[in-house]
Amino acid sequence: MAVNPTVADLVGRSNRLGADPKNTNYAGGNTSAKGTEIDPVTGEAAELLWVKGSGGDLGTLTESGLAVLRLDRLKALVGVYPGVEREDEMVAAFDYCLHGLGGAAPSIDTAMHGLVDAAHVDHLHPDSGIAIATAADGEELTGKIFGDKVAWVPWRRPGFQLGLDIAAIKDANPEAVGCILGGHGITAWGDTSEEAERNSLWIIDTAAAYLAEHSGAEPFGPALEGYGSLPEKERRAKAAALAATLRSIASADAPMVGHFTDDARVLEFLASAEHQRLAALGTSCPDHFLRTKVKPLVLDLPAGASMEESIARLRELHEAYRVDYQGYYDRHADADSPAIRGADPAIILIPGVGMFSYGKNKQTARVAGEFYLNAINVMRGAEGLSTYAPIDEAEKFRIEYWALEEAKLARLPKPKPLASRIALVTGAASGIGKAIATRLAAEGACVVVADLDLAKAQAAAAEIGTTDVAVGVAADVSDEAAVQAGIDAALLAFGGLDLVVNNAGLSLSKALLDTTVADWDLQHNVMAKGSFLVSRAAAKVLIEQQLGGDIVYISSKNSVFAGPNNIAYSATKADQAHQVRLLAAELGEHGVKVNGINPDGVVRGSGIFAGGWGAKRAAVYGVEEEDLGRYYAQRTLLKREVLPENVANAVFVLCSADLSHTTGLHIPVDAGVAAAFLR
Repeated sequence: MAVNPTVADLVGRSNRLGADPKNTNYAGGNTSAKGTEIDPVTGEAAELLWVKGSGGDLGTLTESGLAVLRLDRLKALVGVYPGVEREDEMVAAFDYCLHGLGGAAPSIDTAMHGLVDAAHVDHLHPDSGIAIATAADGEELTGKIFGDKVAWVPWRRPGFQLGLDIAAIKDANPEAVGCILGGHGITAWGDTSEEAERNSLWIIDTAAAYLAEHSGAEPFGPALEGYGSLPEKERRAKAAALAATLRSIASADAPMVGHFTDDARVLEFLASAEHQRLAALGTSCPDHFLRTKVKPLVLDLPAGASMEESIARLRELHEAYRVDYQGYYDRHADADSPAIRGADPAIILIPGVGMFSYGKNKQTARVAGEFYLNAINVMRGAEGLSTYAPIDEAEKFRIEYWALEEAKLARLPKPKPLASRIALVTGAASGIGKAIATRLAAEGACVVVADLDLAKAQAAAAEIGTTDVAVGVAADVSDEAAVQAGIDAALLAFGGLDLVVNNAGLSLSKALLDTTVADWDLQHNVMAKGSFLVSRAAAKVLIEQQLGGDIVYISSKNSVFAGPNNIAYSATKADQAHQVRLLAAELGEHGVKVNGINPDGVVRGSGIFAGGWGAKRAAVYGVEEEDLGRYYAQRTLLKREVLPENVANAVFVLCSADLSHTTGLHIPVDAGVAAAFLR
């Protein structure tokens, strides 16, 4: 079926506007078009409104993301509108205006698009426009900057009444091509899609040009001594060192994934004298504070403060933040308000270092940080021209704890079993490790693919998903500094660590008399020493986070089964197996579970077997190398070959809620090797 040209134009305009962050933030704003289409029931032309549905993103919008409504029915709602105190009821009424299957769910902004007398309407959240909208003299600035081409609309919460307000203001200002929405953003319109887009961009660019020309030299005040940016290597090291503490702060009520940025604009803001005052005022645009909470937690120490001093102060500030947020909730909640959603900060700012942002997954955390950067840009613009004056606390609460927002949250899909968990898998560029990383990501975890070969680690991560799901890092597990660098990379990528899989390994198949000291040392350095180094570095993070966690060792049936020509490999596997028991006993008091998996030989997809081990083991057993997997299968009770995915399944089970009370266990994944039964 051919796409309606009106719809095609709308989607194209939406994608262009949404692709440029100067125009609007991720998932922010909405666009619409009015036109006609034949009603298949009557065969007559029907006037329709196509508008971006609830929860969509302009930059990636497709036709399926549009709500489609009968314009006559939508306009008829004006006659039954019960008034601003009951306007939330109008969102449910939109469902009775849907055309055909209706497309996406209509958003709260549908009235703005349907009631304004223009064929094409854009509502956007550009930093330049919000800077004018949040300036104390925003109405006066609007007239000064735009003349009669842009009208001022005083703050009103998004909804049916705001749609009526904008429609009335457009009718009263025939020269206007759009308006500034106080405290919120911009709306523009046009008779054609091209005209609406042109008017939107003109408002955004005109505001930006005015800000650039008229803003004061130091919108955030003079530089604050001692709060300047640390050198890059030093600030990133400090960010990694603080990450576990910060995640425990952000996750006191519910586990969160983190995102770190040391964007120059964040560092500039934190280095300026007014950053504490401005941060305390909070964000203004509803899209901003719904993602970032009303205000961030800001460390009030200079950049050079010691780690001990910084951590102690952050703990104090967290307690104060929770008390303050509870007070905010108690001041404004009534009998119909949803329950408090958690009193921990979503944004934590560290002078000289940067910003950590938090969310239920990496994308949410990253976007929260992007929104706070938008807020910094808005504050810069408003302070450069005037005084930043966001909407008041009561209005923020009405939106943050809006029944409609609660309903939107309730519609979200049930989280996957490992959602909000962050995993690091060593030796994960191929074979068992790659299968484990892939399975953990499929179950909702963020995954750090660690491998000796960085290029292969990054390639494997790219196969698993975007950088919001998986990243590749270099990690020589036999080197203490390299292990710490890998852990630090995980902390900077996802803000923390919950699940570590010691999988890196190699195999030397030699008889006792042929095994050299170098062979023995290499085997033990990678697996026995490597597992120790990774577990030690990870345990420090897990303990500081106060969220528990899992450490899993990929040991081997050879840890309990004695085979020929295998002294170095089997001995180091036995070492790993006992590390499981030792660490389970030591880390249990911190809620950290430590378990192991004993696979039989995994031939298919294995880097170890492909690297020569397979040929040597085949020679020991007197079979062809290509038959080795089948040989291993035939010696098992189940007569099944063990695959990387079988091991990955066992890792998932160990880390799932179903085995929340299991530690110190070794699970055989060997299809039944009687000689390797655990006793």
